[in-house]
Amino acid sequence: MKNLNTLGRILYALPFIFFGVTHFIKVDWYDSTYTSFIPLGPFTIMLTGVLLIAAGLSILTKKYVRLSALLLALLLLIFILTIHIPHLLGETDSTHLMLSTMLMVKDISLLGGSLMIAGMASDSR
Repeated sequence: MKNLNTLGRILYALPFIFFGVTHFIKVDWYDSTYTSFIPLGPFTIMLTGVLLIAAGLSILTKKYVRLSALLLALLLLIFILTIHIPHLLGETDSTHLMLSTMLMVKDISLLGGSLMIAGMASDSR
């Protein structure tokens, strides 16, 4: 069972590190896609990348896991409220509506996972 927890923790953390790196590599894409929802444009995009990488590394290395998972859950909630819901409300094309819905549901499930990890963490430093 311990091996499953370790594998699950690693598999949960790695995508956040990947998402964080893409916030640096694809700043222009994020800026053009979410411009109306993101204050301070590229700065906020790169700050988000730093936060995602930090949370992923924290969970991966088992350092400050509870705090990182709770802050990650808060960040995901902010994404849902400020990016996904406005996109859903403003979407008229059925293909884009489906994509926006799937991205929102993905972040809702990741938020749930973060809360589970925070609840199970012993926060070894």
